[in-house]
Amino acid sequence: MQTFDSDGVTIAFIDVPAKGGTGDPVLLVHGFASTHAVNWVNTLWVRTLTDAGYRVIALDNRGHGQSQKLYAPEAYGTDIMSGDALRLLEHLGIERANVMGYSMGARISAVLALDHPERVRSLLMGGLGLYMVDGKGGLPDGIAEALEAPPGTPAANPTAAAFRAFAEQTKSDLRALAACIRCARHRLSRAELALIETPTLVSVGTLDTVAGSGEALAKLMPNATYLELTDRDHSSAVGDRAHRKGVLEFLAKRA
Repeated sequence: MQTFDSDGVTIAFIDVPAKGGTGDPVLLVHGFASTHAVNWVNTLWVRTLTDAGYRVIALDNRGHGQSQKLYAPEAYGTDIMSGDALRLLEHLGIERANVMGYSMGARISAVLALDHPERVRSLLMGGLGLYMVDGKGGLPDGIAEALEAPPGTPAANPTAAAFRAFAEQTKSDLRALAACIRCARHRLSRAELALIETPTLVSVGTLDTVAGSGEALAKLMPNATYLELTDRDHSSAVGDRAHRKGVLEFLAKRA
């Protein structure tokens, strides 16, 4: 992996050339408690995209993977994390990229498209639907506390327990993730979503209880399409074959 300095924070990333075709860049932004490898390499996204002729850049978000760990919640604002993504594009001399995020990464990608539309050629939002704007659903409380608790401590709810188990599986820094989840749940308003004119694909599994309705979210955006991932939940939708196929078809239309 390579690293670069993002306003004083060390961010790790990969930059994989296309195996043929145009080589148009795709920036991949992973979800909470994941890494570029877990979210994008292990699920065959990097191989799929490079085989299709795209240059793939994928970072480890701050606090995750091989990037620098920070322990103050205010270091993980969604706008700050989208700034890391923007500075990575600048570091690599990329003027415009297709930007794809999953779950928390979709929030980061949407903020990047909102604040810097000239840098985002197309926006691909996976694992995030109406709960991006609707405070009545999404992740429950107790995740940060579950991450900080001593091993074996019962979590407040099954979702918190699942995130603790996932973070341990990925050998993550639990204290850094606790700080992140306390700040990185920024919601965009309906008015802000209506300002994102970038061609957008919203992909959500029909069994996803974390994301909210992807179809409803897409309807709030002026140039968005919804991709339904049948019988997939928040975890299984990531590398779903129909997901990869739908993304490739969407990107091909942008060519």
